[in-house]
Amino acid sequence: MAEAQLQQFLEKVRQLNAFVELAETDPALRQTLRDCEHHHQVVDLASRCGFEIGRRWGEPPQPGAVSTNLLSQPCPPQGAESCSVLVRGEGWRLERIHSCAATTPGDQWYDQTEHEWITLVQGSALLQFADEPGARALQQGDWMLIAPHRRHRVVATDPAPGSVWLALFWSASCAG
Repeated sequence: MAEAQLQQFLEKVRQLNAFVELAETDPALRQTLRDCEHHHQVVDLASRCGFEIGRRWGEPPQPGAVSTNLLSQPCPPQGAESCSVLVRGEGWRLERIHSCAATTPGDQWYDQTEHEWITLVQGSALLQFADEPGARALQQGDWMLIAPHRRHRVVATDPAPGSVWLALFWSASCAG
């Protein structure tokens, strides 16, 4: 195997491992992955999350497969959310989250082991913390830092064209 092919193989393994790591920390993604019925659905789901796991070693990347404009992606279906990893490093990742009239289901709360910094790039949202009596209203440009294990949920996001978030996650060991 030539060095270039080896690097392509190793990158595919890294992408697959990163997708698995994300699925293990995101219950909604894990359920969506569980609902996949065949390989092509898994590859498509990984792609929607920003991971390229479907190419064969010698195949070049698809031209134009990843948009570099945060606001140019189509709005997800009503009540849904789409996530894509924009960039990642050791112990951290930056995600683009697009919500369309989405809410966290029922009594579910996010309870993450990571630090999370969020900002709204487009739209508005209501975010509820378990330790606060009322929801916080967020508008375009607002940001906040969410400590690990601070339970929170999304109460509401805008209908189409939706609310677009940037979310930076990092592990406590990288917090320095």
